[in-house]
Amino acid sequence: MDPELRDAARDLLIRYGQGETERLFVSSKGTVVRDDEGREILDFTSGQMCATLGHSHPAIVKAIRESSEDAIHLFSGMIPEQVVRLAKKLGEWLPAPLKRSMFVNTGSESNEIALRMAKMITGGYEVIALGGSWHGVTGQSAAASFASERRGYGPKVPGVSVIPEPYSYRCPIRHCRDKCDMSCMKVGLDLFDMASEGAPAAVIAEPILSAGGVIVPPDGYFQTLQKEAKSRGMMLIFDEAQTAFGRIGEKFAATGLGVTPDIMSVSKTLGGGLPLAATITTDEIEEQAHSRGFSYYTSHVSDPLPAAAGLAVLETIEKENLLKRAKELGAHLRGSLDALQQRYEVIGEIRGQGLLLGIDLVKDRESREPHLDLGDLTTRRCMELGLSMNIKRRPERGAVWRIAPPLTVTVDELDRGTDILDQALRESLDELSRRAS
Repeated sequence: MDPELRDAARDLLIRYGQGETERLFVSSKGTVVRDDEGREILDFTSGQMCATLGHSHPAIVKAIRESSEDAIHLFSGMIPEQVVRLAKKLGEWLPAPLKRSMFVNTGSESNEIALRMAKMITGGYEVIALGGSWHGVTGQSAAASFASERRGYGPKVPGVSVIPEPYSYRCPIRHCRDKCDMSCMKVGLDLFDMASEGAPAAVIAEPILSAGGVIVPPDGYFQTLQKEAKSRGMMLIFDEAQTAFGRIGEKFAATGLGVTPDIMSVSKTLGGGLPLAATITTDEIEEQAHSRGFSYYTSHVSDPLPAAAGLAVLETIEKENLLKRAKELGAHLRGSLDALQQRYEVIGEIRGQGLLLGIDLVKDRESREPHLDLGDLTTRRCMELGLSMNIKRRPERGAVWRIAPPLTVTVDELDRGTDILDQALRESLDELSRRAS
C-alpha cells in the first residue's frame, strides 16, 4: 500500500458517483481482482459488466499485443483489416436481416448512433423508452435513460417519452402482482399518443432492464412492442449492452425472443474489458441512411486495437462453448441463490437469465418494501469478506443486487461467492437487529 497514492486519489480525482478511494486496485486476473493491500476479491460484476471472459483472458491479451504491433489507431476514414474481420465474424452471429455494423467506444455512443439513424430515416424525433432503462450518459442516450438520476443537468434532448416498465414485482401502474398482463405498455402508449406531436422515430428498449433491477419482461412483450412501434412508423432499437454475447446463454436476447429489431446496439460484453461498442442494422436501413447523408465521425470510430479484442471475444466464446456454459453455470448459481431465499425472508425475488441475475431485497415479502439499509450494509460486508457486489438502490425501485460474473467463472468460485453472501447477509441482519434494540 502506498499512502501517498491513496492521498492523491482522494485529493486529485473527481468523484463520479461510486468511486471509492479508501483502497486502490493493482491487478486483475480471471474472476479475481487485487487491491493495494494484497487482498483477493472475487468479482461478481465482471468489472463494469464488461469482462465477458474474465479479467485479462489470454486470448484478449494476445490480441492486444499483436494489434499493438500492427496498428493501435488510424484516421477515421481508414478502415482497418481488424474491423472488417470483426464485422464478418459478427455477421455470422447476427439474426437476419441484421448485417451491417459500425464500431465505436461505448454503449452511450452506440445508442446515439442508433437514435440518430432512426431520426434521419423516419424524419421524426419522438422516442419512447421504458421506465428503469439505462442507455447511457450522453445527449440522446441520457434523455432515454430512466434508471439514473436525471436532476441537476438542465434540459434533456426533447421528444423522449417514458412508458411504464413491465415490473410485475412492483407494478409501476399498481395493477399487476407477479404476472404482467402488459397493461403498463397499453397505458404508456395511450399517454404517448395523447402527447405526440406527430413526429415518431423510435422505441428503444433493453431486452432485460439491468440497471432498473434486472427486470425480465413477460413472454410476448417484445412481439407486441414491435407491432406497436411499426403501427406508429417507429423503428425498434434493442440495446443489448448486457444481454449479447453469452451473458444470458444466448448469442443475443433477440435470438431467444424471436424478435429482430430494426437496429441493435451492443457494447459492454463485446470488448471483453476494452472500450468497444457497435451499432448494427440491415442493408436496407444502412442504404437509406447513407443516401440521406448519415454521418457520425468520432476520434476513435473503427479503431483497430479494440476490434481485435472484440474478435478474440467472439472466437473464444465459440471455442470454449461459453453459451452453453453460461446456461449451466447460471442454473447452478440460481439454485444456490434459491437456497438462500429459503433461509432469508429478506430475499423477496430472484430474477434474470443465465449469468445475469438480480436479488430483490425487501423488509417483508408481503409489503415488498425495499430494504435499502440491508442492501448497503451487506454490500460493504461482502467487500470486506472478499466479494465485489453491485447494488442498485432507489426507494421506488428497490434494493437489487445485480450478479454478473464472467462466463469463465468456475463452480467453485460461484459457491465461494454465495457462501460469502450468506455470511454477509447473516451478519448484516444481526447488526441491524442490534441497532434496532
